[in-house]
Amino acid sequence: MLDQVKAVIFDLDGTLVDSMWIWKQIDIEYLEKRNIDFLSLPHLELQKEIEGKSFTETANYFKKRFNIADSIDEIKNEWLDMARDFYANRIILKDGVKLLLDKLKAKNIKIGIATSNSRELVEAVLKSNKIEHYFDGIRTSCEVDRGKPYPDVYLKAAEDLGVEPLCCLAFEDTYAGVLAAKRAGMKVYAIADEASLPFKDEIISVADCYLEEYQEIA
Repeated sequence: MLDQVKAVIFDLDGTLVDSMWIWKQIDIEYLEKRNIDFLSLPHLELQKEIEGKSFTETANYFKKRFNIADSIDEIKNEWLDMARDFYANRIILKDGVKLLLDKLKAKNIKIGIATSNSRELVEAVLKSNKIEHYFDGIRTSCEVDRGKPYPDVYLKAAEDLGVEPLCCLAFEDTYAGVLAAKRAGMKVYAIADEASLPFKDEIISVADCYLEEYQEIA
């Protein structure tokens, strides 16, 4: 797997950490405050619409779709307030992540993150799980022009690491994420996550490899 790979770039949510469930709960609570019943919405359609979008792009989408009066910054800050404790104290690594990170470090392979989440939450969850020291670079989609499925955040992450995209391996859990990394010119391994299971066939059609768990990596 790691032959000729000079850098590995991970998505965060659903890939490194088991966190996608909290965002569904946040969506439910956030919309309920505005008298919108999330469960009455076509939530798979909503998931597909916002999948891969940056924090800012998602706030823009919610503001327009649900006619929210708050500013983009107010929307983002409310989401941060709702998510902060989870990322600092309650979200854990997916099985096998630590062993893979150790293997990459032992081989002197650079490690980065390319995520649609906010930098504050990324740093909080890495620190709470005591893995922040593994990463040579972190990039969020809010720091580039376009979120996933566009390749911008992956291209920037590779640039930060000083490695050509063709020499990078990306790990992703969503269809939009896999597309983004592929469009950046990277090899992509998809990792199974419960939130993305409805789109498993689409993911498999694009990814170079689909893993049910990290332990499958030799």
